[in-house]
Amino acid sequence: MTLTAEQAGVPNEAAAYLHSLEDSEVIERVRCNISDAHVFKLPPAQTAGGWRGADWDQEVWQGTLKVVERGNLTVVLLVDKNTNAIFAVCPVKEGAVDRCVDSSRYFVLRVESATGRHMFIGVAFNERNDAFDFNTSLEDARREKQAEEDAKHAKKREKDEPAKDYTLKDGEKIHISVSKVAGRRTSSGPVKDNRRGSVGDSNNGGGGFLKPPSRDTPRRASNR
Repeated sequence: MTLTAEQAGVPNEAAAYLHSLEDSEVIERVRCNISDAHVFKLPPAQTAGGWRGADWDQEVWQGTLKVVERGNLTVVLLVDKNTNAIFAVCPVKEGAVDRCVDSSRYFVLRVESATGRHMFIGVAFNERNDAFDFNTSLEDARREKQAEEDAKHAKKREKDEPAKDYTLKDGEKIHISVSKVAGRRTSSGPVKDNRRGSVGDSNNGGGGFLKPPSRDTPRRASNR
């Protein structure tokens, strides 16, 4: 009896994605939606320098390509334009997407079945902008996942580290050195005020407050 990937203990992201479609509460995010993608059957073996789109001459399918995030999974979906049926699933992981050496519009995808079997197919876009959007969506997904992993590891390290004790031990003292600040009263006498002399000078009156301008002083009523 032939075992499936799941029965053999091999992770099968394609099957996990298809199973997640049955759960309506799983959040799905479409990063990229390209309406015109072409799928080719690949030659028996790639050239020494890598895959070449010029060698592909057997187109087997045409439809919509999507880059989708669902839960913790990121997949490339090939979907029928009319029925929305899934033609193939490419879980995004190391080695799942490769570029051709002779064109920026041609890619090789590693697609998987629900039983864990996989094969490589060629995908081509009509426009360079579509290829750019496809590349960008994959890179954005990779960066965000990496940032999430880094944050998890940092949180785990912080949790594992022993808590630091900032309390003072017996006999310990804290010495604080405070420098003199300009404008403060010092032991040498009052601070001079450039406008009215020294603060506290009896000639200014008011016990240290400046006199108001004469125009603010009420005039006395003249005696008649």
